[in-house]
Amino acid sequence: MHPRECAPSTRRQRTTMKRLIPFALLIASGLAACATDGRQTDAEKLAFYRGHAGEPVKDFKYFGRLNGWTPLGDGALAVWTKPSEGYLLELSGPCQDLDYATAISVTQFGGRVSAKFDDVIPLGAGTSSINIPCRIETIRSLDVKALRASQKELREAAAVEREAGKR
Repeated sequence: MHPRECAPSTRRQRTTMKRLIPFALLIASGLAACATDGRQTDAEKLAFYRGHAGEPVKDFKYFGRLNGWTPLGDGALAVWTKPSEGYLLELSGPCQDLDYATAISVTQFGGRVSAKFDDVIPLGAGTSSINIPCRIETIRSLDVKALRASQKELREAAAVEREAGKR
């Protein structure tokens, strides 16, 4: 074998490492956020979810009920249609009451929520008396399994760091 040629296992290792670099950067930024005051900024949360989102899709199936939702600042949120199925919704602009909402409503047509057509409407006591709709600009499917695994790793790393700080 020529010295510059890679053995198949070396090529595989390089490919694996290339895939792990973005994940490692994401973990490092999450740990840095936890190291400061234990809270992530909205921008850091959004970056974390973007790191676990696929390419934009046109729409998703919606049966009139969400399993949950997570605000990611005033311009994005994650919605869960099933415990194992979620979407990152990025809005066309700031959504005035999203950070203060206790619930949301999502418009749909024919059992589908569509980007550039449907809206998120913040609801609840913390919102204004006029329900202002927020247009969905993009929809991206979340890799829920990888997202949950990364969240678990961040929690465990934060716990280890807290323990080290007590000593």
